[in-house]
Amino acid sequence: MTDTPYTPPKVWTWDKENGGQFASTNRPIAGATHDKPLTVGKHPLQLYSLATPNGVKVTVMLEELLALGHQGAEYDAWLINIGKGDQFGSGFVEVNPNSKIPALMDHSVNPPQRVFESGAILMYLAEKFGALMPTDPAARTECLSWLFWQMGSAPYLGGGFGHFYAYAPFKMEYPINRFAMETKRQLDVLDRLLAGRAYIAGDDYSIADIAIWGWYGQLVLGRLYSAAEFLDVASYTHVLAWAEKIDARPAVKRGRMVNRSFGEPHLQLHERHDAADFDTQTQDKIGTAG
Repeated sequence: MTDTPYTPPKVWTWDKENGGQFASTNRPIAGATHDKPLTVGKHPLQLYSLATPNGVKVTVMLEELLALGHQGAEYDAWLINIGKGDQFGSGFVEVNPNSKIPALMDHSVNPPQRVFESGAILMYLAEKFGALMPTDPAARTECLSWLFWQMGSAPYLGGGFGHFYAYAPFKMEYPINRFAMETKRQLDVLDRLLAGRAYIAGDDYSIADIAIWGWYGQLVLGRLYSAAEFLDVASYTHVLAWAEKIDARPAVKRGRMVNRSFGEPHLQLHERHDAADFDTQTQDKIGTAG
């Protein structure tokens, strides 16, 4: 090991200068830092998010629901810039006390319902519209097991591997090795699963695919942490084929654009308030049906 030895203090204290790229927004306390009400648009569903893997799950879900003909899934999507601390505004904290994107308000019910945590939002929308989650008890249980697998596993990929490989102030051998090993183990779990079925929970596309694709699909497609070669993602052939199949869905292409404020400009749609917000050039490329 080449890392400098570290002896933890008896009582940990917060060093504002420590934390790498996100040191300016990370902190050990909850609650709002400033007064900022959330804007409410014209649709019952109001999404406050950013096109991170967790945010993409929800915009893909909403676009898939619209592609299936559920007009009640029309939504306004507002950009939350986590680099600038928008998630600590008073309005956002009211919707999600944990100050993490995505967060959803459903104004079609009285009183309006807040929903936070991406997995909870996917499940809420699936149940609300009766879509993308099996109704058969055994199939539903399988789907939810994989949904919760993603919620429990992705922190090792994102906050673990992704942080130490891409965002930490300097490279550290032990944590990178530790979390690379775990990420590859998780990819092997998925590869073995997808060797025998078309989609994560079985024969049908579901919220389990949407949730897992947001992280692991984009990882093997080379979109996360510039780590595809390092992790040898091409060796997970079944995961890669599944990821490419989902990536080709028009609703997925649209959902990946929403609340995106980084990357190629033609793939960015900072806010989404109507299907017409996808410009003509983009529609020509990705289609209009899911």
